[in-house]
Amino acid sequence: MKKIVFLISFVGLSLHAQTNVTSKNISKVNYQVAEENVIKTLSYLTSDELEGRDSGSEGIEKAAVYLENLLQENGIKPYFKTYRDTLSNFDKPAFNIVGYIEGTDKKLKNEFVVIGAHYDHIGMLQNGVNGDVIVNGANDNATGTTAVTEVAKYFAKFKNNKRSVLFVFFSAEEKGLLGSKHLAAKLKEQKMDLYFMFNFEMIGVPMKDKGMDFYLTGFGKSNMATTMNEYAGEKLVGYLPIETKYMLFRASDNYPFFTEFNVPAQTVSTFDFENFQFYHQPDDEFELMDTKHMTTVISKTIPVLEKMINASKKEIKLNEK
Repeated sequence: MKKIVFLISFVGLSLHAQTNVTSKNISKVNYQVAEENVIKTLSYLTSDELEGRDSGSEGIEKAAVYLENLLQENGIKPYFKTYRDTLSNFDKPAFNIVGYIEGTDKKLKNEFVVIGAHYDHIGMLQNGVNGDVIVNGANDNATGTTAVTEVAKYFAKFKNNKRSVLFVFFSAEEKGLLGSKHLAAKLKEQKMDLYFMFNFEMIGVPMKDKGMDFYLTGFGKSNMATTMNEYAGEKLVGYLPIETKYMLFRASDNYPFFTEFNVPAQTVSTFDFENFQFYHQPDDEFELMDTKHMTTVISKTIPVLEKMINASKKEIKLNEK
């Protein structure tokens, strides 16, 4: 997560969300993500072999190949000529990985949803901690990347998304959201009809008794949270005051899509500033991740995303200022 330390005032909360979910939109209620698959992807992305996945490095190249192969193995096509979307705003060769599943509805497939997470991290430190110089970036943000792979596999398997979906693994987030800035501008120039953008960031450790599974950045900017909770039939997502204090809405890859398209574009996270102390440190390792928690978060999110993607009209909207 790109570090933000400025303060902003609280934004009014959204209290209402319309739902219009038909029986055809109900997801596979008993579908469960396999924890072993979460472990497989997460353990590879956080391995020392990848040397902290710094943008433009040999390590992130290995991560990119892994993600490309995963998309290809699951029958997910590239959105562009290849899976690689080369950044135009970075001084080293770097690229987003972009997969695409066309919508099944003749009309709604012309509308798009972007589901993403950044797969880069900060690489290696000049002076390590206790002899460890590799900042593996497990929570930040191999966990979010892993979540996107599982969501992508679900829709590839069931092919039940009425709207078209891009699954994006962003590069150079740690350099200033460069991957998402590049792609958002590129898609805007192509006049994409974007419904919403949904981003995963740091979901590796459960929050401390917050009464929700995860929080949503920019909570009051749209009715996304209340709509998700209505779709879920429980308080799946809520508001965390400290995310406003540290401007987290502007700190991850959702933000360029909000600024370019002026549509709901938000990030889910379970990093609450109390439950994980190794942000941007070598001890952000696979062994500290709670893969059971991650599996639960992803499994609960998938059916809600399906309903969001398949709603007969654009029910998720920005709140009036």
